[in-house]
Amino acid sequence: MIIKGNGLQKYFPIKKGVFLQIAGYVKALEAVDFELSENETLGIVGESGCGKTTLGRCVTHIYEPTSGNLEYWDPDGQKYVIEKKIPKHMKKKYRKDMQMIFQDPFSSLDPRMTIGDILREPLDVHEMYSNPKERDEYIEYLLSRVGLYPEYAARYPHEFSGGQRQRISIARAIALKPRMVVCDEPTSALDVSVQSQIVNLLQELKDEANMAYFFISHDLDLVHHVSDRIMVMYLGSVMEEGNATEVFDETAHPYTQVLMKSIPHWDPKHRKLGTVHLEGEPPSPINPPKGCPFNTRCPKVMDKCKKEKPALVNVSDQHRVACWLYE
Repeated sequence: MIIKGNGLQKYFPIKKGVFLQIAGYVKALEAVDFELSENETLGIVGESGCGKTTLGRCVTHIYEPTSGNLEYWDPDGQKYVIEKKIPKHMKKKYRKDMQMIFQDPFSSLDPRMTIGDILREPLDVHEMYSNPKERDEYIEYLLSRVGLYPEYAARYPHEFSGGQRQRISIARAIALKPRMVVCDEPTSALDVSVQSQIVNLLQELKDEANMAYFFISHDLDLVHHVSDRIMVMYLGSVMEEGNATEVFDETAHPYTQVLMKSIPHWDPKHRKLGTVHLEGEPPSPINPPKGCPFNTRCPKVMDKCKKEKPALVNVSDQHRVACWLYE
């Protein structure tokens, strides 16, 4: 085990008026549980605004959770419980082990720094190399490993294409030899041909370094391809979670079923887009509905769905769903 989340919640305050008084909250995450082991990929799917990126940033502690905690096991098997803030004595170790590849390769790299400086900075902060020559040789190796020429270290981000920038972002994420990487839609801004190259590169790096991935994406086929387990989110809550094959082949939650039916097929005769019947807009995370978050749009809604929020229950040994249909 590397990390486990218990009841993670994240609310963003809405401030109004001259004195910026709190007028409400954007409820981005609602009591999310997860766990991730070494060399495992957990795929996170759901429509825009469901809390995928917020969850990833809470895991890496870019955001401090409003409530809940993280259980983190270091390489020696020592367990730490992290509440809102990372304790000072373990902050450096945690930051080194938890890295992130951001969604936008155009804004995630500092335009004023060369590629060499971007890769050199984390190595210096964590004192990975005392010898500048060894450090620079390692930077050259990183660039070569992600399919770039070592001489690119002297160039600036604006001199590269989107695919090349994402490769630089991957090199930066793996530079510290982390145990886990949060991949926040790492291929969404790229051409299809480049997407496959990036996915294959991530798979190779995972197997080489025994890393774990927290893989966030809208692309269900991609998530199914790379993930060992899949977690489906809606309005900050987990709707369904389980083994990737089982979630795809034996979809349980009505929301997941809608997502699966929305996957386009290359053959027009097999496209399922015409069978999707989902009415209404997603509720606002400022004022989510009572009961099941999906009850305002669910084709199988019952009275109980509007009153009580269902907990995740087992439909098999490796498959859980939050739905009153499986009470």
